[in-house]
Amino acid sequence: MTDTKNPGEKTLTVAQPKTLSLKRSGVEQGVVRQSFSHGRTKAVVVEKVKRRAHGPEQKSEPTPQQASQAPARPQPPRPPAGGGGGGQRPAGGAQRPAGGPGQRPGGRPSGVVLRTLTEEERSARALALADAKVREAEERKIAEEEARRRKEREAAERAEREAAEARKREEEDRRRVEDEAKRKAEQEAKKRFGDDEAAKTAAPAAARPAKPAGTQPAPTAGARTATPAAGARTATPAPGARTATPEPEEDERRPVRRSGAGPARPAPAPKPAKAAPQKSRGRLTVVTALDAGEERERSVAAFRRRVQRLKGHASNEPKEKLVREVTIPEAITIQELANRMAERAVDVIKLLMKQGQMAKITDTIDADTAQLIAEELGHTVKRVSEADVEEGLFDVADAPEDLVQRPPVVTIMGHVDHGKTSLLDAIRKTNVVGGEAGGITQHIGAYQVKSPSGDKITFIDTPGHAAFTAMRARGARVTDVVVLVVAADDGVMPQTVEAIQHAKAANVPMIVAINKIDKPDAKPERVRTELLQHEVQVESFGGETIEIEVSAKQKTNLDKLLDMIGLQAEILELRANPNRAAEGTVIEAKLDRGRGPVATVLVQRGTLKVGDIVVAGAEWGRVRALVSDTGASIDSAGPSVPVEVLGFNGTPEAGDRLAVVENESRAREVTDYRSHQKREKQAARASGMRGSLEQMMSQLKTSGRKEFPLLIKADVQGSVEAIVGALEKLGTDEVAARVILSGVGGITESDVTLAEASGTAIIGFNVRAHKEAREAAERLGIEIRYYNIIYDLVDDVKKAMSGLLPPTTRETMLGNAQIQQVFNITKVGKVAGCKVTDGVVQRGANVRLIRDNVVIHEGKLSQLKHLKDDVREVTSGHECGMSFENYQDMRVGDVIECYRVETVQRSL
Repeated sequence: MTDTKNPGEKTLTVAQPKTLSLKRSGVEQGVVRQSFSHGRTKAVVVEKVKRRAHGPEQKSEPTPQQASQAPARPQPPRPPAGGGGGGQRPAGGAQRPAGGPGQRPGGRPSGVVLRTLTEEERSARALALADAKVREAEERKIAEEEARRRKEREAAERAEREAAEARKREEEDRRRVEDEAKRKAEQEAKKRFGDDEAAKTAAPAAARPAKPAGTQPAPTAGARTATPAAGARTATPAPGARTATPEPEEDERRPVRRSGAGPARPAPAPKPAKAAPQKSRGRLTVVTALDAGEERERSVAAFRRRVQRLKGHASNEPKEKLVREVTIPEAITIQELANRMAERAVDVIKLLMKQGQMAKITDTIDADTAQLIAEELGHTVKRVSEADVEEGLFDVADAPEDLVQRPPVVTIMGHVDHGKTSLLDAIRKTNVVGGEAGGITQHIGAYQVKSPSGDKITFIDTPGHAAFTAMRARGARVTDVVVLVVAADDGVMPQTVEAIQHAKAANVPMIVAINKIDKPDAKPERVRTELLQHEVQVESFGGETIEIEVSAKQKTNLDKLLDMIGLQAEILELRANPNRAAEGTVIEAKLDRGRGPVATVLVQRGTLKVGDIVVAGAEWGRVRALVSDTGASIDSAGPSVPVEVLGFNGTPEAGDRLAVVENESRAREVTDYRSHQKREKQAARASGMRGSLEQMMSQLKTSGRKEFPLLIKADVQGSVEAIVGALEKLGTDEVAARVILSGVGGITESDVTLAEASGTAIIGFNVRAHKEAREAAERLGIEIRYYNIIYDLVDDVKKAMSGLLPPTTRETMLGNAQIQQVFNITKVGKVAGCKVTDGVVQRGANVRLIRDNVVIHEGKLSQLKHLKDDVREVTSGHECGMSFENYQDMRVGDVIECYRVETVQRSL
């Protein structure tokens, strides 16, 4: 007897009787099969030795006293039906044979005398019997629980078998229907295609071998084999008989537990095979393929509908109208307007449709239309403009008590080569004019000097060349006093008149400095007289304009000039507030290769300091350094102080106003707005020049205007402005200069690439090409021209543009002749016999054939003969023979005009 895996459950098996053989007396043998885990079993031989009797006589029957003292022996349990012998030991110890004490199984006395049990043995036996009863009760409960679970498992298996049988029946029904349909289709095919084809179709089926009659079909997966009934009893052998016990099958895994108290447990039915999942027979699509094996769930839309149903009509209740203050710029999209009003864009579009305007949600509407829509929907409107970002940037009024006196700003203006820079050099005791190319000023400069009285005066020097009109206008706008320099030996010139007009437009007082009075041909009185023609009346002629005769070369009357400037400044009472954010004007700007963008700024109000965030035009930056006109670095610059500012992120344009802002975000707002405005102006200018495609084509057909492309790089912004302006003035209806790119700084490799792509030349004014750009230009064959004087640049471009003009043709009359006879010569054609009436007739010249004062042919005179000789020309009064190229219709009386066409090259 061995323990199994389940504690408390013990199995005892007795081997079947074997063949009778001789054995020792008093020894009983048996075979017990032990069960182990994983279905393993082992047969073990068990022997039992009986106690021998000590006397020949048998033990007598117990006395009544002994019988009363001996405890009642429980009857051994009857082996269960169908069991393999007495499989379980009876409670109380070893199994005894049937019969009374001292009796053999056959009823004969055994001869063994039983001894009387002691109290300890009786108490131990009573305890053993009690324990056996408790174990029997526990085992009975366990058996009942196992029986209940077995019934449940059998019910579940029965349900599975029924479901499998139902699926099998459905499959058989479906196959039967399909076979029926196939059979009908075959019959139809027989009727349609004839018996021959049907016979061919049935031939493979007839060729199959017939199945033997005695062959039994193989059992299906769901078939059940016959098993003995659960309550059947098997024959139990006699106690002394030996029977053969068959070995268990390999698939027997769980031994059957037998309980002496409970009923016999039937063998479990085999599990049916798990039915395969039904194959979907619908159409295979992407949706079905992706959804295979997935459970359907509620969609988001269904969930939303459920939530709405639960809410009921709460959402349909009218909500309170929210009135908002809507900020409307100059242009706004419909979507943005709807968002600001917290309205639906559909409602806005409906209002536009009522007004007869079809629009999309992304369309842009103007401020007036947006205001009408907002007011229609019950909102209030606040109109703003994009230019509002510049509010408070300039022209903020200062308190009178904060104003202090500031130096005057004086601009020196006049015609070219009248001595403006020389006069300023004499005042500053420098030699600026010596560094200028060609001896003329081509840059605007700002300087500060001290007058004899000790006061400071800021001078702005402007070029006098005709191309620098913008510079002179810029100087007049930022100045307090204009000094008009007129050469005594030259008088009033065109740029002098222009300077007078700029001063009047700026509404600033003017002082006339008549220069070069040291020259022998100087005539100051003529200058005064010529100024009267332009409404400038000097004091010597009874006017209000101060005039001073000076000589820059001899330094004559320079102190008087400075005193007059100081006197004029006192009259003007020039004052400013230095304790505020700086404001100023960019006089000039350039791109320095070592220092980056550099702007010459004239501070007009406040104090500019290092570290300030400044905005100038479309550029902004943080002031990194301030450089005075003498080249010294300073920390701050007050009112009327010219200074070079370093730190811009780009080169500003000359004439831009400069202002200090509080932070970078404000600077970016202002510069973004100005950049947008600048791009719009350029686009409008370009579209205005080009027009539509039809207009461009019509212009090409009618005018045939040619363009001369150029790429210009200069040292300062003012020079670029002057060059572009001068080249634009050179244009005519037939040819014009087109500036592809104009900028400040040296010529870079990207400039060469752009010139190569556009097929243009590069012009450098006071700048040079970088090494990489020079090598790229040589490799690509791009011409780079350098200039230092602006009128040389303008003259060369003018000559190059003249080459684009089509040449003009001019006719020169040679003579006339009249046809007197027409001859028809074989292999030659018609020849006109003519007489030259006036002038001369030349071979190869152009001729016109005139009949009845109507020109009927124009061509060339191919042959000219006098008598029989070919001649080059025939003079008046002589007769000759003429023949024309590709023309034979000549008649007597026709007049022939002979002329020469000359080509004349045009120029701008």
